[in-house]
Amino acid sequence: MDTEKNYNGFTVNNEKREIITQTISLCIWFAFILFLSGNWFWIEGWIFALWFIVLSLSRTVYLYRKDPELLKERSRKPGTGNQKGWDKTLMRLVSVMLIAWFLIMPLDAERFMWTVNFPILLKVVGGILLVISFFFSYRAYTDNTFLSPLVRIQSERKQQVVSTGVYGFVRHPLYLGDVLFFIGTPLLLGSKYGLILGVIMLFIMALRIIGEEKMLVENLEGYTDYQNKVKSRLIPFLW
Repeated sequence: MDTEKNYNGFTVNNEKREIITQTISLCIWFAFILFLSGNWFWIEGWIFALWFIVLSLSRTVYLYRKDPELLKERSRKPGTGNQKGWDKTLMRLVSVMLIAWFLIMPLDAERFMWTVNFPILLKVVGGILLVISFFFSYRAYTDNTFLSPLVRIQSERKQQVVSTGVYGFVRHPLYLGDVLFFIGTPLLLGSKYGLILGVIMLFIMALRIIGEEKMLVENLEGYTDYQNKVKSRLIPFLW
């Protein structure tokens, strides 16, 4: 038999192939970004590429080893599992903007240099933000086994409120990691247009948080108590 272990039809060996496929896809994608930059020795581009690849693969490997049910959930296709219709539309918009964001930064910062004289200090700040982003983006996966990429209630998994770990700090630590990602990346790469698009995506993400919390209050027992316990949705002392 070609499987080592089976979790409700979700095979471990299938996920080994998924990890290999993900690794190859990430390498091809970032090779394309370096190609767009016109500089294969673009230091900031290499730093960002390695950061992104390590984060993506470390999360996938963790789920493969420790939480295969969440790995199955993270692989769920859009529009399935009673995902909210508005979320499906919103995530289509985000997907288009993400592609544009990834493409415009190497063109802006390196090939055409639309952004000139970008301060080195801001690039350092961007790198620091990405380090912090790595922490929250990784820990959200390890602390919350219900971390679905879709706005939906996982009734089949008996979803419960998670309030420990980084979820005792803010209610949406993965989104906090995304905030630092969307701001830190264009700062590190030195792209003002990437920064503008990143800020726009933050506002879209805020809309998603509002809609997601409305669903959780209405459908997930104990979420209102959690809101009272952890006051900050995203950024401590601000929102």
